[in-house]
Amino acid sequence: MRVLVVGSGGREHALAWTLARATSVEAVFVAPGNPGTASEDKVTNVDVDGGDFAGLTDLARKRGIDLTVVGPEVPLVDGIRDHFDACGLNCFGPSKATARLEGSKSFAKRFMARHGIPTAASEVFTDFADAERYIRDRGAPIVVKADGLAAGKGVVVAREVDEALDATRGMLAGDSFGAAGRRVVVEDFLAGEEASFTCILDGENAVPFASSQDHKPRDDGDMGPNTGGMGAYSPAPVVTQAVHDRIMAEIVEPLVRGAAADGMPYQGFLYAGLMIAPDGAPKVVEFNCRFGDPEAQPVLSRLRSDLAMLCLRAVNGEGLDDVVLEWDPRSALGIVLTAGGYPLVYDKGDVITGLDNDLPDSKVFHAGTAIGEAGVVTAGGRVLCVVGLGDDIAAAQRRAYQRAASIHWRAIAYRRDIGFRALTRAPD
Repeated sequence: MRVLVVGSGGREHALAWTLARATSVEAVFVAPGNPGTASEDKVTNVDVDGGDFAGLTDLARKRGIDLTVVGPEVPLVDGIRDHFDACGLNCFGPSKATARLEGSKSFAKRFMARHGIPTAASEVFTDFADAERYIRDRGAPIVVKADGLAAGKGVVVAREVDEALDATRGMLAGDSFGAAGRRVVVEDFLAGEEASFTCILDGENAVPFASSQDHKPRDDGDMGPNTGGMGAYSPAPVVTQAVHDRIMAEIVEPLVRGAAADGMPYQGFLYAGLMIAPDGAPKVVEFNCRFGDPEAQPVLSRLRSDLAMLCLRAVNGEGLDDVVLEWDPRSALGIVLTAGGYPLVYDKGDVITGLDNDLPDSKVFHAGTAIGEAGVVTAGGRVLCVVGLGDDIAAAQRRAYQRAASIHWRAIAYRRDIGFRALTRAPD
């Protein structure tokens, strides 16, 4: 099988690496990819942008691609699956209609209300005065979200009413997130512990991946500004077997049925960002129409099943009704190494050293990197994700930080406590 991966970040590096390991796969092409994907066996970068649908389908035909796997959300929300379908090419990812579950938070809220999926109470606003009245009436803490795509950063958890009002004003004025924030969702704050739950869907069936948990705030102790993710680990101890069963019964299965009933059967990765209450009740914080980043890196590091065959079966009619995934029993933990100043102002072009310092049971995934005159350089805010494997979260954490300590560039920054919540909780 010949596979095309669309995207250039850490998630796409993890996808390309995982797909290339499958015995069913002869070659993997990544458009446009990054220096990390270019270094993998059986993987070739191709200079086609992820938003160039015509260029991608032309590439798929010329290279004899059997399956295209889409990594990032923007092409999916813009309808890449529909374009490939119209060209008669296998593309793994939800349709434009279905991807609205990520592309519009207000659409997702209406969908969940219609199909009885538990989530926080909320209202949608385009007028600041109306939003202000609602926020003052509900009080704080309260959550303000840009309705559209904001690269994982369009969420403000406001501890004070004035903070919520400032965030709402900035979004509605277009100052914070442009067009994505011209409509905002204001929702109740949910207490509990967050977890990430990813499944692969074929339109009728959902097969869960191993659970995970990420760290969104920039600084240790879950402090500082919100980011696209500073690290993640798998499995997440908060997702006990009982909680897992509730997530499938109360969230995933109703979504599968609901999407089909609404005429938009869901085929692709589904990421559910969840809040698990102290009593084990799950509620949806957000839906994403693709694998999470940085969750993909530790989760896929544990996957032993053939990902290419799973994706192909999900879209070619064979289905996933009899699939049981195989996992490495060890834990995995990933640390995101960032450019200093991320997610605000940061430099690019700093030379990275230590990438060749291989360490058993570790893997370095590239995200914001490029090739410069002196070698690999920083080219984004989230630069690398370093994953360690170990018999438990503590061992995986030690290995990941050991590997991270060997990598350097000017103004490198990363959290020193990824996995701290898991270390205080014993697995079920």
